[in-house]
Amino acid sequence: MTNITFKALKREKAGKGAARACRREGRVPAVIYGGKKDPVMISLDPVELEKALNKSDLFNSEITLDIEGKTEKVKCQDVQFHPVSDMPIHVDFLR
Repeated sequence: MTNITFKALKREKAGKGAARACRREGRVPAVIYGGKKDPVMISLDPVELEKALNKSDLFNSEITLDIEGKTEKVKCQDVQFHPVSDMPIHVDFLR
C-alpha cells in the first residue's frame, strides 16, 4: 500500500452547476462521504490527481487529504472519466 497526499480546497455548493464551475476554474470536483458524518465537497489539483492515477493503484492506497489545514484519511471509492479526453472529471472518497 502506498501513501498519497492531496492538497484540497473546500467547495461551498453541490450539484451539476457547481461541479462545472469548479472544472472551469481548472480543478477536479470531489466529495468525501461516509463515517456517519455529512458529505464534504472538495476540489483537487488535476496535475496531482493525474500523477497519482498514473503512478500507483489509487484504489488500494492510503490517501491523506489536506483540506485547508485539516487532514483526513480516506480511500478512493470511484473516479469518473471524460468519455473522449479520458481526463478525471469527478472523484468519490470514503472515510
